[in-house]
Amino acid sequence: MKLLILHNRYQLAGGEDRVVQTEKKLLEDNGHEVLLLEEDNHSIIGAWGNIFAAGSAIYSFASRQKVKVEINNFCPDIVHVHNFFPLLSPAVYDACSAAGVPIVQTLHNFRLICPKAMLFRNGKICENCVGKAPLPSIIHGCYRNSRLQSSAVAAMISLHWLRRTWQERVDAYITLTNFQKNKMIHAGLPAEKIYIKPNFVFSPKFINNSNKSTSYLLFVGRLSEEKGINILIDTYLKYNLSIPLKIVGDGPLRESLHQKIHNSKVENCIEFLGFQDNAKVFKLMYNATCLVFPSIWYEAFPLTIVEAFASGLPVLASKIGGMEEIIEDRVTGLHFEVGNLESLANKIKWVSNHPEIMFSMGNNARNIYELKYTPKVNYQYLMDIYQQVIRYK
Repeated sequence: MKLLILHNRYQLAGGEDRVVQTEKKLLEDNGHEVLLLEEDNHSIIGAWGNIFAAGSAIYSFASRQKVKVEINNFCPDIVHVHNFFPLLSPAVYDACSAAGVPIVQTLHNFRLICPKAMLFRNGKICENCVGKAPLPSIIHGCYRNSRLQSSAVAAMISLHWLRRTWQERVDAYITLTNFQKNKMIHAGLPAEKIYIKPNFVFSPKFINNSNKSTSYLLFVGRLSEEKGINILIDTYLKYNLSIPLKIVGDGPLRESLHQKIHNSKVENCIEFLGFQDNAKVFKLMYNATCLVFPSIWYEAFPLTIVEAFASGLPVLASKIGGMEEIIEDRVTGLHFEVGNLESLANKIKWVSNHPEIMFSMGNNARNIYELKYTPKVNYQYLMDIYQQVIRYK
């Protein structure tokens, strides 16, 4: 099978970019011919660059022509779109439709129904634009705190709902959880076109945690509001928690978090490790007691959780969105009430006092990884979707 993958890279590389690369490798490892056509947001420079990107987001004739040429040269059986925003634009669907090539779109976020793509505003879940014209996003300047840029994204979303681009030009959508699927159906996407395929990771070298000699909690993620890192730090401060906490990642809250714990009673318990490569993250997971995932928004399907499961590490996560679905309470981890410091503190104390049960949950997490999130299983998910799309095109 020949596959053309389309993706618009982000300025700050994240899980979505990693998913594109791992799926490409997965397909190539299984004998498929894959061509990856990417745009890069680093090309957006200055005010004129932002103006150009805003116009491209709505409809890029240049991208439509570029994809048309690649289809003519490569002759793919499937075009798989990951991120079209902003430089590729929904124009790529028209190029595929005109050529009669089936289109699969993975929904890594909520961009089709929310200009910010997160259903999140001012530290809270926001669904004001779901299923209707996204005017509230313009009023609040949701995209990059700019009413002008939010207007461009809202125009893109509205235009393509009116054109029925989302409903008719895409042959299949991939959501990462059932929770996300239901949100998209509620917003107006055809239920029969939506398939669920979770993210996956290649298995780490260290999977047996029976010889652990250390005990600490681990946070891995961007140091930003929606990830709930402030919730975690505030919980340590308010309840004087003493179980060691290692924090992996960087982001806009780094300095304020350092200042917050400076000269506090918990300063010696919390270690900021900054950005770490994948191998280092897996080693940290191998030795940790639990991954803490205090996110306060509707995460799609965090790779960090899959990596934890692959490492035999249970997860303590907010009971919100897809995380409630991915992590089975008291089986592969624990839930706490989203944003609730007391609830999180109580669960952290429970984790500290029940190492044997946490070890058992870690084994369960590894078993779930083997059942659902390995490359082999994910490849079968992907092939089933591709074959369905080809059959009914």
